[in-house]
Amino acid sequence: MTFRNPVRRVGAPGVAGEREALTAWLAWHRATLLTKLDGLADEPLRRAVLPTGLSLLGIVRHLAQVEQGWFALGFAGIDEPVVFGESDDEDESFRVGPEETTDEIVGTYLRMCERSREIVAAAESLDIAVPDERRGKVDLRWILIHMIEETARHNGHADVIRELVDGTVGD
Repeated sequence: MTFRNPVRRVGAPGVAGEREALTAWLAWHRATLLTKLDGLADEPLRRAVLPTGLSLLGIVRHLAQVEQGWFALGFAGIDEPVVFGESDDEDESFRVGPEETTDEIVGTYLRMCERSREIVAAAESLDIAVPDERRGKVDLRWILIHMIEETARHNGHADVIRELVDGTVGD
């Protein structure tokens, strides 16, 4: 089966309030990630073309956990198991198991993104801060900026992987 991106990319507005601008840029980068998968069958989505073993589907899997970690678990304080399970291995979130399907991984990513959007929309202010192990505290604004950076960085990885998989380039 060939993957078809279910999300339409919409550019961020040139003039907007802070929350609208941050959420629009994050939405654009989320949708951009899924465009990197568009038109590929399961094997190329799983194919590791870099020495680290990184794959396109592995990036999506990782970012599903990152979305849940920052927004649901970290900011909203929802007590639930980590999607795809917990591990002491920092790179585990990038590894796609043979039993995991593209639909499952992408579906989980889309659900985590939707819930993140809901959490951000429900937050009274971007100034709300939560405890953070490394920084002491982070506010919702920091989390949004970090998620834009995290997703954009992995989109760069996805660009390179996609070009190595089938020669497709683009933003």
